[in-house]
Amino acid sequence: MAKMTPEAREAFLAARHVGVLSVAEPGRGPLTVPIWYGYTPGGEVWVWTDRASRKAALLQAAGRASLCVQDEAPPYRYVSIEGPVTTIAPATPAAIRALAHRYLGAAEGDTFLASLGPEGPGETDILIHIRPERWLTMEQE
Repeated sequence: MAKMTPEAREAFLAARHVGVLSVAEPGRGPLTVPIWYGYTPGGEVWVWTDRASRKAALLQAAGRASLCVQDEAPPYRYVSIEGPVTTIAPATPAAIRALAHRYLGAAEGDTFLASLGPEGPGETDILIHIRPERWLTMEQE
């Protein structure tokens, strides 16, 4: 298999995958959880979570995280990034809608958002941005 170019690895990360986020947790192994994420080549990875979540607290404390995405069918490619948390900000309805549509499609995404209640995502929803500094792909093991 050919080595992934920087453009190929960014395109792979930008494609729709469920990500696995890992963040250091003092006194334990890292918190490792599946997540929906957004990414545009050349930009930062971003995730949506609740400000009161364990994930948000750990990301804020550690200031760094790793994210791995993979194909679950041959040839079993993956891309993993690691880098600093650059921004923690209130989530916008547009960003949350874009993420729901990315993973569920427009109709099911809107149904999911409606299930959150008449006000939609809450005031405690945040977006956390991570800047990819280190990249690892299957071909670079």
